Amino acid sequence: MTQQSFSNVLYESGDGNAWITVNRPDKLNALDRATVAEIVSALELAEKDAQVRVIVVTGTGDKAFVAGADIKEMSSMTAARAQEYSRFLHSSLRRLERSTKPVVAAVNGFALGGGCELAMACHVRLASASASFGQPEVNLGLIPGAGGTQRLQRLVGRGRAMELILSGDRIDAEEALRIGLVNKVFPAGQLREGVEAFAKTLKKKSPIALARAIEAVVEGGEVALEEGLRMESALFGLCFATEDMREGTKAFLEKRKPEFPGQ
Repeated sequence: MTQQSFSNVLYESGDGNAWITVNRPDKLNALDRATVAEIVSALELAEKDAQVRVIVVTGTGDKAFVAGADIKEMSSMTAARAQEYSRFLHSSLRRLERSTKPVVAAVNGFALGGGCELAMACHVRLASASASFGQPEVNLGLIPGAGGTQRLQRLVGRGRAMELILSGDRIDAEEALRIGLVNKVFPAGQLREGVEAFAKTLKKKSPIALARAIEAVVEGGEVALEEGLRMESALFGLCFATEDMREGTKAFLEKRKPEFPGQ
């Protein structure tokens, strides 16, 4: 087990998983610039560690995943400074989204504003039954600035996204599951167990295939269909040059479970 503490983030890795935990319980794990930068630094540690196969992002405690942005930090920003900050948030969350290793959000409580945006930048969202989601920025005279206006509509459709962003309403985990904002909901107290079981499933797959699948979905989902299909064909073809593909097809024909070398 490897552990490392930043100022506002905890990092631990073991058994093929890296856990990145936002650790500002007195602020309900609210995101400020320093915390976002630390999340990216922790992500880079996980990406460089060959033993890490799955990256999990969560928050300290059982009350909040991330309750939003640090309003105190934002309250004194000028228009120009706020625009620069939004671009910083976009580039930081883009790093999560473009990670070649699966990134799972373990949503253990409030995922509001920047917290919802952080979760949406992860590849998969698993939630506790006590979790809640929302983009309440309009209540502050703002709009989402960390990708919420773009990712939410891509996940749940424009109409539902528009309703949530314009109303600022909060929804519970079951409603988030129903509309496709989260992938699975676990009973309170069983989230970590559920996340680890899901991660165990992913770790049985070819890491190369997972990386190329992530690239195809993330990058291909942002271009016209024909371009996305060309991208898929290219990545599909690259898989055929790997030992993982040979092992996977051989294991299938031999009716056994594959043991992917990751090459």
